Amino acid sequence: MSLIVRNVEAADVTKVAELMHKYIVGFYNNPWPGDDSIDELIQTLLEKEEGIQFVVEKDGELVGFSTLYFSRSTMKAQKITVMNDFFVLEPYRNTKVESLLFMTCQKYTQDMGFSHMTWITSAENKRAQQFFDQAGAVQGNWMSYSIV
Repeated sequence: MSLIVRNVEAADVTKVAELMHKYIVGFYNNPWPGDDSIDELIQTLLEKEEGIQFVVEKDGELVGFSTLYFSRSTMKAQKITVMNDFFVLEPYRNTKVESLLFMTCQKYTQDMGFSHMTWITSAENKRAQQFFDQAGAVQGNWMSYSIV
């Protein structure tokens, strides 16, 4: 079995967009932002200035992806990464695939000099919360809000 976690490359755009569709529409039941918007987002992330995407490739097929955005923490006065997306296909959850993808995000954060990585997950996503707890993550004290 060949298992690789790597940066998204230009040749991956179509397959990454397919994974993002499964994540946005299939997993979170949100409306699809549109092919053009997703392609533009992936292209922006390929530049690695605002963020970066990683994929998990198993035996030549993409089976998961994560997105880190670059930001700053006023509280720490340092650069941070925000793991905005973390998704693996159902058969690969609770497997080495998931662990390697998460460790890649952590390692990138450390290696590139960011002070820490932060993220949110749905309150209903108990499986992900269990994974993050087992990975040694600490749940923060902040409440998440958004406005449209």
